[in-house]
Amino acid sequence: MPWSLETVFLGGAAAFVVLAIAMFYRAVVGPTTQDRLLAVNVLGTNTVVILALLAAGLDQAWFLDVALIYALLNFLMSIAISKFTVERGGVL
Repeated sequence: MPWSLETVFLGGAAAFVVLAIAMFYRAVVGPTTQDRLLAVNVLGTNTVVILALLAAGLDQAWFLDVALIYALLNFLMSIAISKFTVERGGVL
């Protein structure tokens, strides 16, 4: 059964959505602040990967523009949260 490349990209995007749901659970229930921070960062990265796979699978280049902007916002959000959670002399 020959699969087209578009089907593979869309299947990969669906798999990443399932992984994002599992990571969302960790972001909500995470026992420590570090777990939650890391889970939110992974969710942001996962979203960028999903958007890139959708861009390739649906042949829509504007998804890549949205993914790039979201990646930049995810980076800035990680820096901002890290800055506000660091205690004096401590790490997170």
